[in-house]
This record gives sequence, C-alpha cells and structure tokens, in this order.
Amino acid sequence: MQPLGARIKELRLRAELNKAELAREIGVSDVTISYWESGAIKQIGHERLVALADALNCSLSTLLEGDSHSALPVLTHKGELPWKQINASPIEVSGSFLPVKIAWQFPAYMATPGTNTYFAPLRTGDLVLLGPTQVFHQPGHYLVSEDGQRELKYFNTLPDSELTLHAILLCHWQAT
Repeated sequence: MQPLGARIKELRLRAELNKAELAREIGVSDVTISYWESGAIKQIGHERLVALADALNCSLSTLLEGDSHSALPVLTHKGELPWKQINASPIEVSGSFLPVKIAWQFPAYMATPGTNTYFAPLRTGDLVLLGPTQVFHQPGHYLVSEDGQRELKYFNTLPDSELTLHAILLCHWQAT
C-alpha cells in the first residue's frame, strides 16, 4: 500500500492545488504539508485528516487507503474530469436501457457530485451520466469551464468561445 504522504501528494496534484493553497484551506503552513508529504510527520490528527480529505475532494477512506476500492468518479469544480479518473469506466449508451433523451453514439460516464461542490441542478448523492464532448449538439446542460472553475450551464444555442465544453448531461438521477 502507498504511504499516506505519497497519497496526500498524489491527491493534491490531482486536485490541482499547490502546497500553499492546500495549507490555506486546511489552516496549516505549507511546511507542514511538505512534512506530511515527505513522511517526516507520520501522525496527523483526525480533524486535520477530515479537513485534508475535504480540501482534496476525496473521501476519508480514499485519503487513508487509496483508490483501491471502486467508487464512482466524482464531479468537481477543479481537478480530474470524471472520465479521466482512475475508477472511470465507460458505459455504452446506444441501444441501452438508460433513459437518455439524446441520440448518443459514444461512451458516457457515470459520476456523482463531489463533497463541498455545487452543480445546480445536481445535489449531493445524485448520479449523472455525462457524455464527453467538444462539440455543441443541442440544447441541454453542459459541463463547462470558465475562469478556472467547472460548472453546469444550460444552453439553448451555441455558447460564446470563452467557455470550454467538456460534456453534456445525458441523464440525471436524484438521490432519495
């Protein structure tokens, strides 16, 4: 199993945070982050571990045990896109039982909103089926990047060129 310090560094890089940014989010110094990542400090208190997992947009079990379990890819405002995550598996939509309203002929990916994220109309625990695309197909909710942040936006017509389209929301299941 990978040491905790190496997992912290890997998750920090995946979240696209530098040491100073992560330190600010948790309330420690960037030197402390360096010590955690190098293994110089081996014991981290529970409150700090919870804050660290929240700041890295991962579960506490992922922080402590790694990605060995198969969890759903997570939809976050920064970091890896759901289909680029280690646990991402494509779903063939064409001819499937899924209630997709768009004729989608390519693989799609199931994901769930990450902790401390807000992707209206999604809520924590919802499931989404995303179709990665760089092409605007028709009206719908799209995962877009603007000003370094990702969010869902609804478009009736082609958006302006300042946005990066990542995916269309093909299907949405609400948590009960």
